[in-house]
Amino acid sequence: MHVYILVHARYHAPMNDDIPLARRDEIANRLVQGQPVVAASLAAEFNISEDAIRRDLRALAAAGRCRRVYGGALPITPATAPMASRIDTAIEQKSALARAALPLIQQGELLFLDSGSTNLALVDVLPEEADLTVATNSVDIAAAVLHRSDIHLIMIGGSVDPAVGGCVDASAVQSVTQMNIDRCFIGSCAISPNSGISAFNLADATFKRAVLASSEHSVVLALTEKFDARASYKVATVSEIESVVVESDLPRAKRAALSKAGTSVVAAQEPASS
Repeated sequence: MHVYILVHARYHAPMNDDIPLARRDEIANRLVQGQPVVAASLAAEFNISEDAIRRDLRALAAAGRCRRVYGGALPITPATAPMASRIDTAIEQKSALARAALPLIQQGELLFLDSGSTNLALVDVLPEEADLTVATNSVDIAAAVLHRSDIHLIMIGGSVDPAVGGCVDASAVQSVTQMNIDRCFIGSCAISPNSGISAFNLADATFKRAVLASSEHSVVLALTEKFDARASYKVATVSEIESVVVESDLPRAKRAALSKAGTSVVAAQEPASS
């Protein structure tokens, strides 16, 4: 009798292991199709606990396949993808924005480069012998600056948020409030003449506001796709940003709307590969 029970358990173990993987794949397929998912609804559909569904969603989020929100998860879009997955996208466009921003930078400034793949492009084009200091909360930006012996580096520490690609917790906020930043480059998840600069992450938005409050001048490098994005947490109105650098393909009407909203608009040149 005891032998039968042991053999029976071993026989069914692989099948039990496969069930959550199949369920997880089904949830992932829905997210890929652009469908948001609700934990309570999935629990009822699959006849399991919400805790089990939340474990599935945590695993999918850790793999970069969804973005966790209260009560469920949202599909990953180009704008909401983790920082690490955005670095190798739209490289020429980001470089064009960075080059267009160079005339705004003055000799000897303390620059703050907010975490973001577009701001990362600035590191390669910053002028030599300009006696610049770069402060950043971004792991990738700090690593890039570290390879340049002509730029002083200040790394803002704290707990790293993988989606943001940097530190945005309370200790990071406290650090920037003690700084007198000459010019900050704020990352934008979404930008609109009406709703301003926004972020997907509440802590990220709070951190960006702290950076702005500690900065004399502010700049946003904005890919055209950010004008079609929507984000939940407001960072600043457009009038609170001194300069917005936009791509060459941004329609003139949108450029005019930005100017009317109270910022200086700088248009980048068309990327060489376009």
